Amino acid sequence: MFPGQDITDSEHVAFTRHFGEPEIFHQTSLNLRSDQVKEIFLVSNVDGENRVMKPSEPSQKQLSSSRQWHTDSSYRPMPSVGSLLHGIEISRTGGITQFINMYEVYEALPEPLRRQVEGRRARHDFSMLHRITGAPPPTAAEQAAMPAVWHPMVRRHPVSGRKSLYISSIYNDAVEGLDDAAAQGLIEELSQFAAQPRFMYRHLWEPHDVLMWDNRCTVHAVTPHDPEERRVMHRTTIVGSEPVVAA
Repeated sequence: MFPGQDITDSEHVAFTRHFGEPEIFHQTSLNLRSDQVKEIFLVSNVDGENRVMKPSEPSQKQLSSSRQWHTDSSYRPMPSVGSLLHGIEISRTGGITQFINMYEVYEALPEPLRRQVEGRRARHDFSMLHRITGAPPPTAAEQAAMPAVWHPMVRRHPVSGRKSLYISSIYNDAVEGLDDAAAQGLIEELSQFAAQPRFMYRHLWEPHDVLMWDNRCTVHAVTPHDPEERRVMHRTTIVGSEPVVAA
């Protein structure tokens, strides 16, 4: 965590480049990508006209998925390395960002759950967002640009070598060898097990905090906040450099 970083979007992107190439969000239909700096993903309820958007508006419906446990860009063939989030206007009624250490979750898995994930893959599909939030579906071009992919449910970190559980509940719509109901049940059970305080860090934001995290061994979610309260957060996401390796 880097406190007190009153930086521009261009400086945010420049700092990100020290760690890798910033992603450019593939979806343009919901205006979640900055028009001025294309590498900035807008985690915001304030539009370009400085208007607080209603929860019923399409972009806000899709962003509501961030209240569920996920890891950024797991729907890509080479998922992101990490993310950097800049708190420009923060919430005082909620909006706490919570992180789960998925190394520790994997190590603590009860044996019956461990047997269900070892050697298995889960599917990660970007279009699941519209099914769980009611946001508009991706356009045909957006869907073609980001088809569903399969990743191991237990991965080995390319730097630390440690094993971690790799799921992303807002994108996981299938698990190898299981029917839809059983797959959904397994993802829910794993997510509930992971969401224990012993595995969690909760970040209470101050203005111009910048958080940086590793998407390869964490999941995160934000707590609800008053929808009439302004919350403006800008994120960069570091492009993945290699496929997920099964552990």
